[in-house]
Amino acid sequence: MQPIMDISLWLAHKRRALAHPVDGADFLMRRTAEDLADRLDAVERRFGKAAVLFCQTPAAAETLAESCKVAHIVRVEADTAFLTGGGVGLIAPLETVPFEPESLDLAVSLLSLQAMNDVPGMLIQIRRALRPDGLFLGAFAGAGTLFELRESLLAAETELYGGASPRVIPFTDVRDAGALLQRAGLALPVADVETVTVRYASLFGLMADLRAMGETSALTDRSRRPGARKLFARAAEIYAERFSDLDGRVRASFSIVWMSGWAPDASQQKPLKPGSAKVSLKTILEAPDGQ
Repeated sequence: MQPIMDISLWLAHKRRALAHPVDGADFLMRRTAEDLADRLDAVERRFGKAAVLFCQTPAAAETLAESCKVAHIVRVEADTAFLTGGGVGLIAPLETVPFEPESLDLAVSLLSLQAMNDVPGMLIQIRRALRPDGLFLGAFAGAGTLFELRESLLAAETELYGGASPRVIPFTDVRDAGALLQRAGLALPVADVETVTVRYASLFGLMADLRAMGETSALTDRSRRPGARKLFARAAEIYAERFSDLDGRVRASFSIVWMSGWAPDASQQKPLKPGSAKVSLKTILEAPDGQ
């Protein structure tokens, strides 16, 4: 199958964004790293060796270090340009996990899985690299992300040209994320979603932030024709018509899908076998209150 994402172009966008930083444009990564801290705080155990996989910034590694729950942290990036902030780092191609089987206690991935063509394969590699009872925590942009931008561009291009080319990448639904964890062989899989809504003066403010994040379109099947000024001007009008608040500012949605799963281990809690319950659901429902 043809890859959906042009990985080389995605990395080029990320390198360009890193070379020309814009203050505050990393708000989504910082927010996700804060959520990582909360989720890690809820796990009552310590970890020996952790891998931070393709997170592009030191934010995730810093969160692990500040938690005081991880003894050794290794960052993995696709380019040395992303290994800022110090610490131990490895270079590896995107979509690879460069560790021996059962060598990690914790694996973390923030905001990169949405750019990978083989997410199931990546999760399987993570599962193999985890020691028994090792934990995977991941977050990526999921279904619903930038739906306002997608709809506005589609409507504008169809109106102006009678057809449209894809300009926003497809995103994975939270239900599919749970199925992917199970497919990879991870135990106790959990997937949930958090929506972050950001407001801008116009579509152009959003597009500037996406460029500063390195998250402009890297679709393999993208249009090679540069978008005309009238296309984006019309899209901005549609965006304002459909997705603005009373003060005239427009909304942009980012749906962050969180995944967690454990490498199977005999010590983990197991679900009861069907029919093994001591009391039937019917008995519980029919019992008087308090009995």
